[in-house]
Amino acid sequence: MVVDNLHVAANPTALLDDISSNEGIAVVAEFKLSINAYLADLVYSPERMKDFGQDDLIAAQNTSGIGPVERVAIRRLKELSANGLEKLMKEHQLDAIVTPGSDASSLLATGGHPGIIVPAGFNEQGVPFGICFGGLQGYEPRLIEMAYAFEQATKVRKPPMFKP
Repeated sequence: MVVDNLHVAANPTALLDDISSNEGIAVVAEFKLSINAYLADLVYSPERMKDFGQDDLIAAQNTSGIGPVERVAIRRLKELSANGLEKLMKEHQLDAIVTPGSDASSLLATGGHPGIIVPAGFNEQGVPFGICFGGLQGYEPRLIEMAYAFEQATKVRKPPMFKP
């Protein structure tokens, strides 16, 4: 069964703004902790890379990690997820939400929910676009089945053409 156009009780713009502002706070702080742990395991290389795209790394380094502000942001994201996507899916007994492109990726990520995007078609200029299947934690097997079934039914994917 497909349920179309489910509505969230809250103002969608305000909800997305709330998610975005809290997500930014939480992501930067959590990134600092995660990247430092990852980098600690790497072997040092005397080869130096060109400095580019360092803004996020610098912003993360300038935080003090998870403090009171970050805890509030993380708690708010959990509340938004529980009262938003999780509630919606449970009330309507949904196996997945399906959205065009990657629009739902932030919504899914803030609650730690899985999502998978597969090819869905091409626009007038031949640029590919996808369809996202998202669900609750633990729904990964269902989402993989749905995404695979969609891929097999549509056969939309075309291998990229590389010019020498």
